[in-house]
Amino acid sequence: MSHFTMHPLDLVISPEADNDYEVEGLLNPAAARGPDGELYLFPRMVAKGNFSRIGIMRVLFDDDGNPRGVERLGVALEPEAPYELRPNGEGGCEDPRVTYVEPLQCYLMTYTAFSPDGPRIALAVSDDLFTWRRLGLATFEPYEGIEFNGVDNKDATSFPQAVPNPDGRHEFAILHRPLFPGTRPEETVEFDDDRDVDLHRESIWISYTPMELSGTDPHQLRHFTSHHRLAAPVSPWENLKIGSGTPPVMTRHGWLFIYHGVSEKIESDGRSLLTYRAGVMVLSAEYPQDLIYRSHRPILVPPTSNGPRATASNVVFPTGIDRRTDIDEPHRYDVYYGVNDFHIGVARLDVPEVIPHQPLKDPSGATL
Repeated sequence: MSHFTMHPLDLVISPEADNDYEVEGLLNPAAARGPDGELYLFPRMVAKGNFSRIGIMRVLFDDDGNPRGVERLGVALEPEAPYELRPNGEGGCEDPRVTYVEPLQCYLMTYTAFSPDGPRIALAVSDDLFTWRRLGLATFEPYEGIEFNGVDNKDATSFPQAVPNPDGRHEFAILHRPLFPGTRPEETVEFDDDRDVDLHRESIWISYTPMELSGTDPHQLRHFTSHHRLAAPVSPWENLKIGSGTPPVMTRHGWLFIYHGVSEKIESDGRSLLTYRAGVMVLSAEYPQDLIYRSHRPILVPPTSNGPRATASNVVFPTGIDRRTDIDEPHRYDVYYGVNDFHIGVARLDVPEVIPHQPLKDPSGATL
C-alpha cells in the first residue's frame, strides 16, 4: 500500500446548467490562498465549441473546516491574446496552476494557451488573484539536441521560491511535460506492453531560469535556459504517460506534488478506455532534481461513472492543492481535481510521519 493516503471528500462542484460559460464542463482548477486568507479556485470553464475561460470561485467551508461549496466570482482570464485564439473560432485559457512566488511577492499562473499551433505554456501574474497581467508564452533553450520550442506542452506548474539547479545555483523553476510527437497516451497505447520508453521524450522535466532573490522582472520568467529530466513512466498504472499536476509544496519530507498517470483499461465489451489516476512524488528539499519517493500504486482513482455529455470517463486530474494550516493541520492538504473532464472533486491528503527513501529506477528497456 502507499505510505500516503488520499480520501475523497463530499464536495463535488458541477457546471451550472444555465451558465453558457460552463455548458461543456467545469474542471481542473488551480487553488490559492488570497491576501485575505480565503481560498480561491480557478477552474477551466468550457463553453460551446470548446472555448475555455479561467474562472474565479471562493471556497466555502463548514464548521469542521471541510469545503462545502463555492461562490462564483467571475472570470480571471479569457482568450484574447493571439496565442490563445484559433482561426476556427475556438480558443482557450485552460488548466491553470497558481503559486505565490515569494521572491516576486506576487502570484504566478501557469496555464495552457490553446494556440493556433496547439497547446502551449503561458504565464500571467497578479498581486491580488483578481487582476491578471499576461507575460506571454514560455520559451526554452535546447538541451542536448532536444528542442522544446514548437512542441505541444501542458501541465506546467511552478515552485514558490528559487531552488537549486543541477549546478547548485538558485533559480526559478517549473515542472512540465512536453508532448513530443508519438508520446500522447492515445499514441503510446498502440504499442506493445513491453515497448521501450523514450526517457527524453516521455518524462516530466524541471526547467530553470535565472532569478535574483529580489527585484526580478517577471517577464524574464518566460525564458527557460537549463533543464533536468525528472521522471518517466515506471509502474503499470502510469505506463502510457505521466504528467505533473499540483504545484510543489514544501512538506516535512521535501517538495511534494501530485501527478497523474495514464494506463489502458479494457471494458467488458472489449472497448479500450484510457484511465487517469493520481500519485505522489517527493523531491529533495535541497536538490529538487533528486526524486526520493514515488507512488508505486495510485492514491486517487476515478469514481465509477459515465462521462456526461460525451466527455471522457475514468479520469481524475489533480491541479490544485491547499495546505490546511488555517485549521492547525499543517500535514493535511486538500487536493482539487477534475473528474471525467466535467466536474471538480476534492480529496484529503495526509502526509505520514515517515516515508521510505527508496531508490527509483528508470523503466527497463528505456532509451535515451
